[in-house]
Amino acid sequence: MSDLRLGIDIGTSGIRSAVLAPDGAVLSSARAAHLPQPDPDHIDAEAWWQATCTCLAAQATALAEIGLDLREVGRIGVDGTSGTMVLTDAALRPVTRALMYNSTGFEAEATRIAAACPGPHIAKGSNSALARALCLQGEDTDQRAVHLLHQADFIAARLLGRGGISDENNTLKLGFDPETGAWPEWFAETGLRLDLLPQVLPAGARIDQIAPEMAATLGLSPNTVIHAGTTDSIAAFLAAAPLAPGAAVTSLGTTLALKILSPARVDAPELGLYSHKVGDVWLVGGASNTGGGVLASLFSPEELTALSARIDPTRPSDLDYYPLLKPGERFPVNDPALAPRMTPRPEDDAVFLHGLLDSIARIEARGYAAIAAHGGPQPTQLYTAGGGARNPVWTQIRARCLGLEIRDAGDCEASVGIARLIGT
Repeated sequence: MSDLRLGIDIGTSGIRSAVLAPDGAVLSSARAAHLPQPDPDHIDAEAWWQATCTCLAAQATALAEIGLDLREVGRIGVDGTSGTMVLTDAALRPVTRALMYNSTGFEAEATRIAAACPGPHIAKGSNSALARALCLQGEDTDQRAVHLLHQADFIAARLLGRGGISDENNTLKLGFDPETGAWPEWFAETGLRLDLLPQVLPAGARIDQIAPEMAATLGLSPNTVIHAGTTDSIAAFLAAAPLAPGAAVTSLGTTLALKILSPARVDAPELGLYSHKVGDVWLVGGASNTGGGVLASLFSPEELTALSARIDPTRPSDLDYYPLLKPGERFPVNDPALAPRMTPRPEDDAVFLHGLLDSIARIEARGYAAIAAHGGPQPTQLYTAGGGARNPVWTQIRARCLGLEIRDAGDCEASVGIARLIGT
């Protein structure tokens, strides 16, 4: 069996996968949409697994077209949206709804955290991952839960046939400290069931072989090894940029995520600024709730293309917006009550879009400035991942606002990044 690597990216709108050769070349890719969820506040995690199975079936077809087989995959890694989680029983069946990374409004849980936590911490706040975990625990009224699983953990657990394992990147916002390798001592004071917390491994580390029955069901080899995952924004970084000093990646997907390589850890939880560990280096950054999701709610892809063509990217917009789908921001402003600001709206939609693109670019520049102000490096190489990278007008606007050349990221799919991580 050749050592092909399969990366699975659990995104906001669907699943993407990529198969890499041992030398890192991308051999094939596939995608599948999530099943429609009638209520965005009551997400069924089973939909993630169903879409993953659909995507892997499509991946098998794509490999067959180039004379390869899914059974030749030797390693699998999964990334998912950061802070998205669900509680399951021992058989990995969800016992609660899933809460997404941008779920907010957990004021009661935030009060419990604030009373237990002695100072600033990434796990504090009504939109924190810990607040979501406490909310889900409260919904598990008959205490059937055995595992607290992040989105990537849930898919990896299904492949392994057992839960209870996560990685240093997905658990960071929940409160795990990758330097000490421990959960905070004050966690028990919040009322969180500590037995729900996973064992934490370095991102990309080997876990175990796939469950034999799952290998047979999916058409994989029983010798395929499942690796610890990472978050979607880190996977996008690994796909888009080299691990070189000053390398930075802006992910322009549904939301805006910034990451820059740093030799030292930089944290400012009061701003939503944090560092993820990847090997011996740190990826410093934050994630804003602004981004492509706002644009997609206002314009179709065809409208975005047509309107962008009417914008002069060399001229700054006079409009000052803070584009958000709903109240709440994480970085560079950490304010769960921050209201969207997208008025006044000009009659000309091209002028309106110009204002939106300029405003998101200014938020991006503000984010990198915040990193530098707290001891992080300045970007020397800036790459872009996500759907927004395909808009050349937006790229020129961003280059003007940031004062940097925006580089072509090449293969910038997060599924490629996680596949690269598990090959190191």
